[in-house]
Amino acid sequence: MAPDYGRIQDDALQILDALCRCGSVSAEGRELDETAALVQELLNEAGFETKQLRADEGPAAVWGEQRGRSDYTLLLYNHYDVQPVDPLELWDSPPFEPTVRDEKLFARGSADNKAELAVRLAVLRALREANDGELPIGIRWIVEGEEEVGSPNFEQIVERNVDLLRADGCLWEGASAVLPDGRPEFGLGFKGALFVRLHIRALATDAHSALAAVAPSAAWRLVEALASLRAPDGTVAIEGFYDRVLEPTAAERAALASSSKSEAAEVLDVLGLEEFVDGLTGDALLERLCYSPTANIAGLASGYSGPGVKTVLPAEAAAGMDFRLVPHQRPREIFELLRAHLERHGFGDVEVTLLDAADPATTPLDDPFVARVVAVAEAVTGATASIVPIAAATLPIIAPLQRLVGVPGLAAPDNPVYSGSLAHAPNEHIRLADVEPAIRFTHALFQDLATAR
Repeated sequence: MAPDYGRIQDDALQILDALCRCGSVSAEGRELDETAALVQELLNEAGFETKQLRADEGPAAVWGEQRGRSDYTLLLYNHYDVQPVDPLELWDSPPFEPTVRDEKLFARGSADNKAELAVRLAVLRALREANDGELPIGIRWIVEGEEEVGSPNFEQIVERNVDLLRADGCLWEGASAVLPDGRPEFGLGFKGALFVRLHIRALATDAHSALAAVAPSAAWRLVEALASLRAPDGTVAIEGFYDRVLEPTAAERAALASSSKSEAAEVLDVLGLEEFVDGLTGDALLERLCYSPTANIAGLASGYSGPGVKTVLPAEAAAGMDFRLVPHQRPREIFELLRAHLERHGFGDVEVTLLDAADPATTPLDDPFVARVVAVAEAVTGATASIVPIAAATLPIIAPLQRLVGVPGLAAPDNPVYSGSLAHAPNEHIRLADVEPAIRFTHALFQDLATAR
């Protein structure tokens, strides 16, 4: 009997509604215990043995296991935490009251990452129901609560629970179920990241701006330090920054060349741009996006920026930066290079604090697990898969899973999101039309893997 995809979709949307009503903002420590308890309850109801896994600090990760008819075991990774909702006034509906309009479901966390969790769970419930309470494969699941703040305690959780996480393959947080050209999307890796805070105090207290003629400015000092990090052509000017950067291999370039470019126009529209920097398009755009490390100023704070005029000479200034790093770059090594650069260029008075770091990690293009999962997606969709060897974003959990558990993984097209979903922004949403394609792939994959041995 063919699966009732409509019924599975209704179930997934009910699960998603419940999850999105939890304001699980990890940056603010909000409702994390309550959401972990809900996730555990949902897994228990679906036949999973569960427990909460903890590090010395941070919220619990929910672990679940259910054996299947086959001895093949698949590890699933998701996270139940979400980004802050600010600025609240830009939301067209309350962020934690899921609202459907224009064939879209709006809620914080809908796209990142609760819809995928709901799709996976609804498919597993349907498979159990269709097979007398038994799954076709074994499933192990870990759902953490700190991904949106860099997963600072995930590695310790993995170290303490390696045996609970062993599997034949892993699905990370997923890729788009359907790209604008109809192709399923795969990601085989993510860039690493380094998050730092730069701070300088030039005065004991804010002063009248008339004193700018004779007193130092923290704001100007920080701006000058930041400017020293970037060359006129946009490259990073930190000495040694590119020493470990390698050119993409021929196989990686071939994968990029055959991957979908259809999201580019959608992204330009969302960003309100006519073109990307340097007029980049096509393969050159993707190669720059995936294989070039970055140094980004994420925020600046100094003095007064409210309405009207305040004649102030700020006493201090601060900036937040993130560096996206490609394979072989090491975040903590880059941090030391940054500090050395500032010292070398006369900015030793700028204090640099390491906030978080994540290593880059990828699964090889020729891994058998990749071939198997891609084949399922292409059979379900009738379209050639779009495979990106390394994505521009960062998923901190991959490196610990690879290093400590040794499980091959990928981001598969089981996530009903698209490039305009506004993850991390006001009015985050998913399109309802993307839910069924995600379900169809997930349902087919879980059954196909039962014949993998």
